[in-house]
Amino acid sequence: MSSHFRSGSRGRRAVKVTALAGLAAVVLTGCSEQVQRGWLPGSRDTTSNTAELTDLWVNSWIAALIVGVLTWGLMLWCMVAYRRRKGETGYPRQLAYNVPLEIMYTIVPLVMVGVLFFYTDQVQRSVDEPFEDPDLVVDVRGKQWAWDFNYDYDGEERYFAGTQAHLTGEEGVEETLPTLYLPVGQEVHFELNARDVIHSFWVPAFLQKRDMVPGRTNHMYLTPEEEGTFAGKCAELCGEYHSEMLFNVEVVSEQEFQEYLETLPEGQLGDEYDRNPNLNEDVAASEGAN
Repeated sequence: MSSHFRSGSRGRRAVKVTALAGLAAVVLTGCSEQVQRGWLPGSRDTTSNTAELTDLWVNSWIAALIVGVLTWGLMLWCMVAYRRRKGETGYPRQLAYNVPLEIMYTIVPLVMVGVLFFYTDQVQRSVDEPFEDPDLVVDVRGKQWAWDFNYDYDGEERYFAGTQAHLTGEEGVEETLPTLYLPVGQEVHFELNARDVIHSFWVPAFLQKRDMVPGRTNHMYLTPEEEGTFAGKCAELCGEYHSEMLFNVEVVSEQEFQEYLETLPEGQLGDEYDRNPNLNEDVAASEGAN
């Protein structure tokens, strides 16, 4: 038996073993919680809005995939059907126009864009529908490079003043990040403000993100429906330590949330702690002049 034959056999066995190992890895990871939840962070039940947002995202990708497969198929068909055959010379017969095809190519994309806009607008209106009487109002203040959380719960005002945690790679540093506590099953109204420059409030598992603009209050509404710990971050480049402007979200029971509030100082941390405390007045005056 030649060495060439033996090396070829070993190579084929190695390929088979690698393929089987890869298949086993795929099958085993299919049982994991992350794969069962899909490619999106969190689950459909994380908040009152995640199911709607997930359906919009997934169905949009399904529609895009169908259009892509159809387009690729037509391109390949044209390449094969209208290829130059053996013995042919010159260019094939050129068509100046085809009115039915041109009408179809105009109407179909317009209908597709209209359908996508319709469903996107529906979901956007649904998740941005304000609560008439929310159980909890959280005034979130983004600052370089941390977060302040002002809680207004049952008429009681408490605040948490966050400080930046430098992520050194050591264990336990993430536990020192600012932590936002939320009661499960309670309607929450977020009032989003910035103390200095533009930031962005983002909890990936909630599938919602909104900018925080100095001098302007943006809003977000949701009901946490799943207890657990979630990661939050700033999603707008805001300076040197933007990558470390992180926070934790703890969704807990109502009793645990109330117990946590009792550990916080009373009161609110408002505009007086902004980098420019007169910014809101300046913006209002400029808008009034315009």
